[in-house]
Amino acid sequence: MYILGISCFYHDSAAALLKDGELITTVQEERFSRIKNDGAFPKQAIAYCLETAKITAKELDYVVFYEKPLKKFDRLLRTILNYYPKTLNLFCKSMISMMREKIWIKYIIHEELGIALDKILFTDHHESHAAAAFYASPFEDSAILTIDGVGEWTTAAIGIGHSVWSEKSNDKNYIKLHKELQFPISLGLLYSVITAYLGFEVNEGEYKVMGMAPYGKPKYVDKIKQMLKIKEDGSFIINEQYLKYHYHTTDSYSDKLVELFGLPPRNRKARFVTKQTSLYDDKRPATEEEMELNQKYADIAASIQCVTEEILLKMAKYAYDETKQKNLCLSGGVALNSVANFKILKQLPFDNVYIQPAAGDAGGALGAALFAYHSLLNKPRKFIMEHCYWGKKYSDAEIEEFLTFNNIKYEKITDDEKLFDRVTDLLISGKVIGWFQNEFEWGPRALGNRSILGDPRREDMKDIINIKIKFREPFRPFAPSVLEERAEEFFEFDGVSKQYPPRFMLMVCPVRKDKHSVLPAITHIDGSGRLQTVVKKYNPRYYRLIERFGEKTGVPVVLNTSFNLKGEPIVNTPANAYSTFSNSGLDALVLQNYIILK
Repeated sequence: MYILGISCFYHDSAAALLKDGELITTVQEERFSRIKNDGAFPKQAIAYCLETAKITAKELDYVVFYEKPLKKFDRLLRTILNYYPKTLNLFCKSMISMMREKIWIKYIIHEELGIALDKILFTDHHESHAAAAFYASPFEDSAILTIDGVGEWTTAAIGIGHSVWSEKSNDKNYIKLHKELQFPISLGLLYSVITAYLGFEVNEGEYKVMGMAPYGKPKYVDKIKQMLKIKEDGSFIINEQYLKYHYHTTDSYSDKLVELFGLPPRNRKARFVTKQTSLYDDKRPATEEEMELNQKYADIAASIQCVTEEILLKMAKYAYDETKQKNLCLSGGVALNSVANFKILKQLPFDNVYIQPAAGDAGGALGAALFAYHSLLNKPRKFIMEHCYWGKKYSDAEIEEFLTFNNIKYEKITDDEKLFDRVTDLLISGKVIGWFQNEFEWGPRALGNRSILGDPRREDMKDIINIKIKFREPFRPFAPSVLEERAEEFFEFDGVSKQYPPRFMLMVCPVRKDKHSVLPAITHIDGSGRLQTVVKKYNPRYYRLIERFGEKTGVPVVLNTSFNLKGEPIVNTPANAYSTFSNSGLDALVLQNYIILK
């Protein structure tokens, strides 16, 4: 049985294909279209799924969409009526969008794939989120917490997943979401409001706020809480006078929020410089006024992060109290808040936390397919998402053809040990490397197959990569990739090898104090690091590269960041990788077994 899951028409479109409950592949459209956060119908992602399975669309048993368009349409209509006449522009824009494509998704799928209408199914948005985490997890039973901006009506939900399946039993696989928050009350949208106020793009810049937060202190918590009334279960009431996202087409916050903070919104084109940040090679000295203003913005970032963590901890604690489960599955875009995730694991009674690598809307494609197979069809579970390497792989022949056709000078090293020796020597000498191998990753993190690598022991490496290679804000932190069994030597994370989220770079934990000077390039300003634990079984080449680096330096850790430039998706093809290499300060490019130097 083949089931295709689809998410699209908002942001992060994706497709996922199951065969008899096992994942064949799952990919985001942006990797093929090269449009960051592409929300279009995922034609190329679907084509890749079918090509990988060697089937045609006619062989699909079901196609499942990750939300219910009519329920979303209901929310839009009710919102427009409730806030009229403020919603006049929203009415015009949303009706065009809904009538052009979103409400007709069943017929669009039918026309694009030629599949019968009765084979097209729909799940609730938060059911998709829940299934993407629970049915991909190793747990038979789990508490579930989903948190995002908004689905149809739901913005957060608490529930339970159960899947002790038996041919002889009437017991069914199920996911039950029994308590929820509804639009316009939304933690995800609240965080996005502050993201916009701080000059970053919504649905793309939230992690920048998380990276900025450690440069500040939570001095504005009380002001943010003037907008909210937070209850013990994590639910809250929000004063809508500070917001516009429920009725405006472009602005997410009102003048009242600007008055609350007492300073104008941050200019997104302005540099972020405080007494703690580096100017690197910027010849313009920072003024006291500039640093003072930016410090206030950093304090606001720290404050929204603090409030978000408080709400998430209360929600997760309530999920535990309600379910008494020792396992927790987190999903939705807010589950990408890796700082909060670690605190949930360490401060609450849960033994285990699972977060699927594409926790946001892209993961809805996977969740829709899994929900249909397990919850609707009650089929037994066979699959655990142990790794994130589900994308397209390019053969040596394809890579060599690209290099030869474009007259690119290269060196081929077929012996992996010799290759790793060469690459680690380059890293130790201070070179920055584009590392491209095997299948590209599922989700927003580069985890060793489409990565930019550097020496984490060099204090200047952070500035070099941020400014000269990725052309992005200098306050942005980098992740350490560390051998899983050596992680506790460098990071304060007891039992890290038992947890899945660190494999997917989804938890931030303290770097051990005696390792700050050993790993300055990946140690953030607050002494933390967003580690990635590398498991030999699932990425043996990347594991061996790090292991070889450790043999030479005594530090089995490399600096890892996504292989892309600012505003671009992570690279997919050899051509994408070479373009990024050519247009940045990268010193070397490794395409599987081929090395290109500048």
